[in-house]
Amino acid sequence: MDSAHRSAPLSLSRWLFVVAAMVVAIVVVGGITRLTESGVSITEWNVVSGTLPPLTEAAWAAEFDKYRQTPQYILVNGPAGMTLATYKFIFFWEWVHRLLARTIGMVFALPLAWFWAKGRIPEGYKPRLLALLALGALQGAVGWWMVKSGIVHDVKVSHFRLATHLLVALTTLAGLVWTALDLRALSRGEPRARLTGFAALALAMLGLQLLWGALTAGLRAGVTAGAGWFNWDAWPLMQGSFVPAGIDWAKGALHAMLSDPFLVPFIHRWWAWAVVAVLVVLARRVRKTDRAASIAIHSTFGTQVLLGIATVWSAVAIPLAVLHQLTGALLLVATTWGAHALGRQAARKA
Repeated sequence: MDSAHRSAPLSLSRWLFVVAAMVVAIVVVGGITRLTESGVSITEWNVVSGTLPPLTEAAWAAEFDKYRQTPQYILVNGPAGMTLATYKFIFFWEWVHRLLARTIGMVFALPLAWFWAKGRIPEGYKPRLLALLALGALQGAVGWWMVKSGIVHDVKVSHFRLATHLLVALTTLAGLVWTALDLRALSRGEPRARLTGFAALALAMLGLQLLWGALTAGLRAGVTAGAGWFNWDAWPLMQGSFVPAGIDWAKGALHAMLSDPFLVPFIHRWWAWAVVAVLVVLARRVRKTDRAASIAIHSTFGTQVLLGIATVWSAVAIPLAVLHQLTGALLLVATTWGAHALGRQAARKA
């Protein structure tokens, strides 16, 4: 492959890595939005006019009036004495979240159109890039679907919808990273990576861990184990027992596994160790061919475990919880990187 043909895949790869970094950023902002209970502060989805925040006191008063019709205000923040100044704080985080989402859409769609028009997209990559664009559009729709559940039905958004919103974002992130790595390999004249069975297992197990993490967050269940620094009754135990008391099995095992505020975090904390075991094997398998990927996997899962424990002990302190969510996204990036490295090994042998 000559230099002209190498430059196009490399440019595409760098662009996708930028978009991936922005997705990691919006996952972090989404975590802050959830932890500050800001998600339903904007009660309408105005794609264009919603780009700007209220610019006058009358506009702020109108937005606040809309928010005061939500269950969250009527049942929680109103009785707590929320003021307009407090409302502006939660509005800010939801507005930043939505603005960053719009920015990511433009940073993906406009360069994609340019690369397409210039004929710089390598053969076979157009469907994949369109699929990533569709995932981005789906994410916006899922985000609004999630917010509506907190505007109409409850004081908080549905934990199922929140989990869907996060997992669509993380699926998009993994797709961006994998495609960027494929394009970078193409620029070196190497074949696309294959998704091996073991790599698929590692990604699936991590996906389940991220699902139960999202459900834990949506249920506000991070504090059900107890709290207190180095309090062993909160971790590794839950309320002083290995299996916490209070699990409600009345609606069946599946309902409890997905909705019980005691069982969901119990699964999240112990499934993590199965994921760690698989990631150790993945990191060892790619160590010789991609040492950096191996180090990234070890570093991120080790940090993530420590942050998870610290988050529980701190009674879900916002800075620690945000770092936990950030590291979860980075762990997915590292695992995708390792899976791709394993897939490159398989492609070379094929």
